[in-house]
Amino acid sequence: MNGYLKRILNARVYDVAIETPLEVAPNLTARIGNTVLLKREDMQPVFSFKLRGAYNKMAQLTPAQLRRGVITASAGNHAQGVALSANKMGCKATIVMPTTTPQVKIDAVKHFGQRAVEIVLHGDSYNDAYNHALLLEKEQQLTFVHPFDDPDVIAGQGTVGMEILRQHHAPIHAIFCAIGGGGLIAGVAAYVKQVRPDIKVIGVQTTDSDAMARSMKAKKRVTLNDVGLFSDGTAVKLAGEETLRLCRKLVDEVVLVDTDAVCAAIKDVFQDTRSILEPAGALAIAGAKLYAKRERLKGETLVTVCSGANMNFDRLRFVAERAEIGEKRESILAVTIPETPGSFRKFCALLGKRNITEFNYRYADPKAAQVFVGIQVKDQSEATDLVERLQKNKLPTLDLSDNEMAKLHLRHLVGGHAPEARDEIMFRFEFPERPGALMNFLNSMSHNWNISLFHYRNHGADYGRVLVGMQVPHQDKKALKTFLDTLGYPYWDESDNPAYRLFLG
Repeated sequence: MNGYLKRILNARVYDVAIETPLEVAPNLTARIGNTVLLKREDMQPVFSFKLRGAYNKMAQLTPAQLRRGVITASAGNHAQGVALSANKMGCKATIVMPTTTPQVKIDAVKHFGQRAVEIVLHGDSYNDAYNHALLLEKEQQLTFVHPFDDPDVIAGQGTVGMEILRQHHAPIHAIFCAIGGGGLIAGVAAYVKQVRPDIKVIGVQTTDSDAMARSMKAKKRVTLNDVGLFSDGTAVKLAGEETLRLCRKLVDEVVLVDTDAVCAAIKDVFQDTRSILEPAGALAIAGAKLYAKRERLKGETLVTVCSGANMNFDRLRFVAERAEIGEKRESILAVTIPETPGSFRKFCALLGKRNITEFNYRYADPKAAQVFVGIQVKDQSEATDLVERLQKNKLPTLDLSDNEMAKLHLRHLVGGHAPEARDEIMFRFEFPERPGALMNFLNSMSHNWNISLFHYRNHGADYGRVLVGMQVPHQDKKALKTFLDTLGYPYWDESDNPAYRLFLG
């Protein structure tokens, strides 16, 4: 360990890296009752801590090695670090990345590497890319710059731990680091446990990419058959040999979090900093929240390493959709209500003033209606109370908040043909996104008209886009016109829309 301490103290990282801030997350701190500090590695020039280890390794190479060039395998962030370092040193670099690497990271490698870098896309995971890079290394006599399993890389990442202790002299309960191959946490632990052994060092992995957690438990390296790709920066099938040795000796534990918890953590950091972390970058925050809740911590200081911000923009839709569920602030319910006029209104009244985030329903049975509804809640206890309230009012309710099929697929599939929905007219409305808009609609509508379809999802816009099917007899057409004019919501008659005819009519 003394050897690592010396390596970290002498690491050459600040030619290209910056000393990143250690900031309080005020909203998250207030919510969980512990001081949460964010180590902002997402503010590095490559938006990730990986620059530290890559440059430190390359700074130790001989002039002959640099002339021949280097090669690496990476899920993206290490690749950017190698690319920038190669450009800085005037060294050629070949970078092998999985074909699943987000385009934002591929474009960033091209940008930072400029003319110094050749990009090779190979395989579905880091390990596929790694094995291909080893073949190219031998063929072309290049020097391999490992993304995590190398003492110089580990030492470069260890400067994160050195900065944390320099920036915060008061007591720290624990430091949380994301783990892929283990380079970051190995480096941080190697420094922290030498200088402040009382501080816990805790790793965080996703439940579907937990190679290090399994390896530490088995006391040997365990290879995963598959890894989840949502947190692509930590999608590693096999932990490093040296990193496992250090983690077994120095890391206190590894906690596992799911995708919804990671999405919630991304939102937490955005609310406090207005910055958007990538999934791997938010792992430490998700782990700290889980740990604090499990241990019932109060008044402690928790440091979380925000390890990266190379987020693909098109993932934000998924993150926003899952964040509220991950924080237990949205409940997804399946509710059975009588298929009679007025029951829909009664159901909405039972929901009270809670914000409805989603509402999907299609007429299918003359006696009972199955409603798929998302409701904003303060916490899990409120969700439980709501389910009990609906049950007491003879509305059978099933909580689907932890049902992956429902969250991923069913919410988009509720619907279909309803041949028994006679005299159906289909309207598309713009509802104002404010409490009471739905009840205003229901109260204004004739009690004799049955709602045969209702589809709504809150996307955070000024107006909610709502599709409504109503069974309106021909003799009520004048009353329908009066209702629509009185309501005052913009609307479009979609009854002749070919998409409606093909899939819903």
